[in-house]
Amino acid sequence: GHRRDARSGRGGVRRGRGKGRGRGGKPKKRRSGLACLVVVVVFGGTVAGVGYFGYQFYQDRFGAAPDYAGGGTGETVTVEIPKGALGNEIGQALKQAGVVKSVDAFVAAQSQNPDGKSIQAGAYLLHKEMSAESAVEMMLDPKSQNNVLVRPGERNKAVYKAIDEQLDLSSGATEKIAEKNFKSLGLPSWANDDSDIKDPLEGFLYPGTYPAAKGMKPEAVLKAMVTQAANKYKALDLEAKAKALKLDSPLQVITVASLVQAEGKTADDYRKMAEVVYNRLDRANPETYGMLQFDSTFNYLKGESNINISESEINKNQDPYNTYTQKGLPPGPIGNPGDGAITGTLNPTDQGWYYFVAVDGVSKTEFAKTHEDFQKLKDKFNESTGN
Repeated sequence: GHRRDARSGRGGVRRGRGKGRGRGGKPKKRRSGLACLVVVVVFGGTVAGVGYFGYQFYQDRFGAAPDYAGGGTGETVTVEIPKGALGNEIGQALKQAGVVKSVDAFVAAQSQNPDGKSIQAGAYLLHKEMSAESAVEMMLDPKSQNNVLVRPGERNKAVYKAIDEQLDLSSGATEKIAEKNFKSLGLPSWANDDSDIKDPLEGFLYPGTYPAAKGMKPEAVLKAMVTQAANKYKALDLEAKAKALKLDSPLQVITVASLVQAEGKTADDYRKMAEVVYNRLDRANPETYGMLQFDSTFNYLKGESNINISESEINKNQDPYNTYTQKGLPPGPIGNPGDGAITGTLNPTDQGWYYFVAVDGVSKTEFAKTHEDFQKLKDKFNESTGN
């Protein structure tokens, strides 16, 4: 991935004037042409291999690649490095932004730094006119890496807050933009098909790391997240999957996945949790008659994460997201599910699960098929949490 020095492109076997004849019209010996060709090949090969032999070798042989000196000016600039970019492409992005003077200087400095190959994709806040060596060092410093991380299960409100902080915006700015511009961010056509949905982007800010640095617009960051979700969901063919799972729409698949993500902890949990949801959604089921009764949906509508919710508080709340008082699924997702929860949602177990309890109150989930077994698990939970 190293760019050949411009000078190596000038070579090739130079054609002597007089079509190969020297002075006096005698044919030149072929040997000299071959020697010239060998020199060019070796020269070209050396430049292409600069990354391997290091900056010093490059300087000794060909003179230094154009470079700035020092840590740059006071002016900062955000540079976005795409996934899979190699040294040459990174160098080009930096040169274009006015950070380094030449691509070759960056490639050489990156190869000279023992950690140079670990530069990640993302947004970087750098100075203009830096030496290539300083640019590499700054890109390897976590403080220069400007990204927002969406964790599996994270709610949009937390993501909006992280974007505000990363872009140095006033609190609530990203949320307002999301409310106003959600239709222009690339949502699939099947999204937002319920008027009770609290946030049409919930479930569409796909977990992962996204470039987000001062100077970038929140719309651009949100669009990257929504695009990632739309591409993932399209690849899964959720329209067909929804039918196979007896759900009304692809949005309901994501809603189930968000519940599975909120309540499950492991890949095994996710598959069982998905079965719990599907079994409970059956209005004729003899255990819950169509009631999901998930704490996570109540916590979502309250904007909390509480494991001890009083029954009286739950039972008097008639919000569409309260699955203790409303039958069926909530109107939309309650968070952003990750790969594991989505896979579990599409591949549920078939073992008769209707109940679950996080028996240690944190991470160990156990499942039950009858209300009687569920009561035993609740007793176990009360013992371990001291309730």
